[in-house]
Amino acid sequence: MTTVDQERPEPPLAGDEAAALLGSLERQRATFAWKCGGLDAAGMKATVGVSTMTLGGLLKHMAHVEDAHFSRLLLARGPGAPWDTVDWDAEPDWDWKSAADDTPEQLMELWQAAVARSLAVVDEALAHGGPEQLGRFTTADGKSPNLRRILIDMIEEYARHIGHADLIRESVDGLVGE
Repeated sequence: MTTVDQERPEPPLAGDEAAALLGSLERQRATFAWKCGGLDAAGMKATVGVSTMTLGGLLKHMAHVEDAHFSRLLLARGPGAPWDTVDWDAEPDWDWKSAADDTPEQLMELWQAAVARSLAVVDEALAHGGPEQLGRFTTADGKSPNLRRILIDMIEEYARHIGHADLIRESVDGLVGE
């Protein structure tokens, strides 16, 4: 087993709400990148036990979540390529399954580009208001999430999947740590 202490960005100890939320999300993203980084194709396709979840699938899924979440909830837009060409009704797990066809470099680049787009959307939103501002998406009952809720949901999504990545990565090369 290889234990490595990873330098991760830390949220400010006494920052305002936006800085605390964004700092926490960046820490989760950095941990996720570390858990998925530096592997070859076999490492990206490894599974644990009976699960079909892979680090490559996690990367592609989180790229989709980054794009869909901020585009849909904050801007009320559909995500762009490659997500806009997928028949999600016919293949609801497309992001997970199609990752096996991508190289580790393609998967990491796809995720990093999605994160960059998300950061730009959030920066633009924060230039016009705080975390309490409502997104443009409206539910069937007329409600809209605020930026605070969107950021908290993203932090939760990463935290949940980092647990999966921990197990898979340890099975690949013994790497453990935070």
